[in-house]
Amino acid sequence: MTTQTLSPALQISSASTWHSRLRALGPGILMASAAIGGSHLVASTQAGARFGWQLALIIVLTNLFKYPFFRFSAHYTLDSGKSLIEGYAEKSRAYLWVFLVMCFLSSTISAAAVALLTAVIVKTALPGLPLSVNMWSVLLIASCVFILFMGRYKALDTLSKIIVVSLSITTVIAAGIAASKGMQMQADFVEPSPWTLAALPFIIALMGWMPAPIEISAINSLWLTAKQRHNPANYRDGMFDFNVGFITSAVLALFFLALGAFVQYGNGEAVQMGGGKYVGQLINMYAVTIGDWSRPLVAFIAFACMYGTTITVIDGYPRAIAEATRLVRGKPFFRTRELFAWILWVSISAVALILWFQGALGELLRFAMITAFLAAPVFAWLNYGLVRQDKKHRLSASMNVLALVGLVYLFGFALLFILNETGVLA
Repeated sequence: MTTQTLSPALQISSASTWHSRLRALGPGILMASAAIGGSHLVASTQAGARFGWQLALIIVLTNLFKYPFFRFSAHYTLDSGKSLIEGYAEKSRAYLWVFLVMCFLSSTISAAAVALLTAVIVKTALPGLPLSVNMWSVLLIASCVFILFMGRYKALDTLSKIIVVSLSITTVIAAGIAASKGMQMQADFVEPSPWTLAALPFIIALMGWMPAPIEISAINSLWLTAKQRHNPANYRDGMFDFNVGFITSAVLALFFLALGAFVQYGNGEAVQMGGGKYVGQLINMYAVTIGDWSRPLVAFIAFACMYGTTITVIDGYPRAIAEATRLVRGKPFFRTRELFAWILWVSISAVALILWFQGALGELLRFAMITAFLAAPVFAWLNYGLVRQDKKHRLSASMNVLALVGLVYLFGFALLFILNETGVLA
């Protein structure tokens, strides 16, 4: 089996019905599953736990300003039949190499981090089982590889829909129950302000990973090309799929913020900032505030959130690396066995990182987050450049303005981050 570029001339019905839209669902849902991970479960919930509702506007604006650059991935692929990575290669081989190197480095770190966090959730929810967190990480990665090898894209497509639907329903239910209990603020609680230099690193990290690193847009275009080979969709239906995924991710970020605000904000217990420790604290806080019966519900939300992210990371990054390497080599396509080889590489290297370098994982993850954050404006500009002169589906004036404002936002906060890290703002 081979992976080939779609033909722009592929005959697809232009009619759009609810049936055709539902059939088109897939890549956008995968993108949502990849996005609803650490940025939602940890960062959004911590934002609510630390600052209540004060950062809700930041989450809304971040999703709004990043929306065009994620949207352009579906726009470009549906119009041209090519992936964004092919578009990067056509722009400049230097951009292709930058993408390949960054993707190669971040793939192992990201896979290890999300698998380890998923394992922490399992261990917290099932403390009586004898397996260690490391062994749970290995088993979870192995299960993801098995699913991908046995069902490939179709299995991932189906599983992601189940996870996102389950996650959405349970998150809304949990937030509703928490809201019915009201805020847990103590009478003498003094509300902290997030608008200080001390809180700036947390806010920038929240924005940088909301809803996901922009490189996920390139991976989304690869999922879309895979979907188009199995079940071609027209432009309107493909964009419907994208919007469902992106909007679901954006709305759930606010629900996770609400969970932290209602359950933990001002309740007198310090918020743990370590990802693994915070998940355990979050589950325990729900058991105390809502009732012990809620522990399995919250644990399921956390597990579904991170397992969905883990399997999409283990599929998405290898797919992007395989596509980039075949373009570097000048090959017309990459074979399925090459994709499987990269899946194995990312999985094995992630397991090695978990087993042998667990102590340094936090530092490695921070390095990956900073690199992705600083690279975001570059990939945003590339995505914009690929579609701004598109003649088939021209950008509307409002989308063009939103993209330009988004570029200012990304470049501005990247500069702000650099100035803060170098001590200029101290």
